[in-house]
Amino acid sequence: MDGNDCLDLLARVSRTGRRPRRDELEELRLLGERAAESGLGLRELIGGQLRSARAAWPELPGIAGAATAAEARRAGGDVLAALDAAVEAVVTGYQRAQRLAAHREETERREFVDDLLHGRSGLGRLAERADRFGLRLARTHRVAVAAVAEGPGFDDGHPVTRHVDRELTARLRSRHPLLATKEGRLVCVAPGGDRRVTEAFAALAMAGARGAGGAVRVAVGRPHRGPGGVAHSYEEALSALDTAERLGLAADLLDAAELMVFPVLLRDRAAMADLVRTVLGPLTGARGGAEPLLETLAAHAEAGYNRSETARRLSLSVRALTYRLARIRELTGYDPDDALHRYTLQTAALGARLLRWPEHAL
Repeated sequence: MDGNDCLDLLARVSRTGRRPRRDELEELRLLGERAAESGLGLRELIGGQLRSARAAWPELPGIAGAATAAEARRAGGDVLAALDAAVEAVVTGYQRAQRLAAHREETERREFVDDLLHGRSGLGRLAERADRFGLRLARTHRVAVAAVAEGPGFDDGHPVTRHVDRELTARLRSRHPLLATKEGRLVCVAPGGDRRVTEAFAALAMAGARGAGGAVRVAVGRPHRGPGGVAHSYEEALSALDTAERLGLAADLLDAAELMVFPVLLRDRAAMADLVRTVLGPLTGARGGAEPLLETLAAHAEAGYNRSETARRLSLSVRALTYRLARIRELTGYDPDDALHRYTLQTAALGARLLRWPEHAL
């Protein structure tokens, strides 16, 4: 059905007074779908239909052939009711096509984001698809990932997601990054090595979360070039988030470059597990288990091996701290006051936190 068919429908209605049939309304819905697919605006489409109806009004059989004013009013009412149903059908079809197009585009976008972040798909095909989303994969990109501290993660409808997208669009028109949600996290793929984009993303995500009564932690990967660079930077950001959680770091903003030593420590997981088992395993024989003594080692390192500061952080007396350090020396054979032994103990303690020992068996 086209515009002329719609006028034919109105002519029949004016003559018979019947309502449009279901098949006729479905044809009008298809007309709306085709208009949407062709790029015709809804205002233009409906405006054209109404102008055509108004121009044809005097010539409609039921109007032109009415013998009395009452017949003309009745025919006019029937035509207006049919026109209302026709407009509703066209709009319904138009909106249906738009929803399908939006769903198709969102599906394609999600598939692209998945392939981009995980380095799947052929690099040539990936670069070709990236052009649609404003990315030039031959260039350098940096990825930032925001994760909630607790509670439900991010999705496309999350208030923080909408807030960050809206503000980044307003602030960074010429350098607008790709924003997406992935496994409950908010991901920002920023073009170039400029840190200002990821810093703006981090500030907006943290401010938005605070405004909603929550908290987020943001990790930023290093900049990498080429189609695989995005996936590399993304994995670095995820690794930084995981490392911070394992080590109990308090920082809200993490730079993957500053935490690279920890993945290196775990590169040979078996060797690290052996170090933890050999050096710290005897601590499990202490009264109260290994945890208090591991906490002491961590606090002592963070305090720069200053006993007064370590005792303050642990809410202990210096005497009680001295006792704990002596127990560590007795059980492990490593002296926390000896520089070489101290390095071994600190490395093993970091490994224990990364491996989540002793909560998890080695």
